Amino acid sequence: MRFRDTFVRVAAELTRAGHTVLLPTFLEPGAELGADNRARLGRAHLARVATADEVLVVDVGGHVGESTRREIAHARSRGVPVRFLEGDGRSAGAGSLGAT
Repeated sequence: MRFRDTFVRVAAELTRAGHTVLLPTFLEPGAELGADNRARLGRAHLARVATADEVLVVDVGGHVGESTRREIAHARSRGVPVRFLEGDGRSAGAGSLGAT
């Protein structure tokens, strides 16, 4: 995970503000995952996204990767509002976000 330190910092800030924070699964650097495990973790993460009140995309420097784009689409398809830590979502192909 490219921005692990930022995820941890933002999660701590949100938790101190009284929010319940659901993070992606962090793996050890260089950890090898088989296709089955990768798929299982992906499904578990999408399930967390679907149960969220809101998704905050940690888009450091405007970077939004392919898996994050899928998560954004998944959230929106279920009516979960999406906002971005740094950008406006244009790098994610998200267009205008509106108010959340």
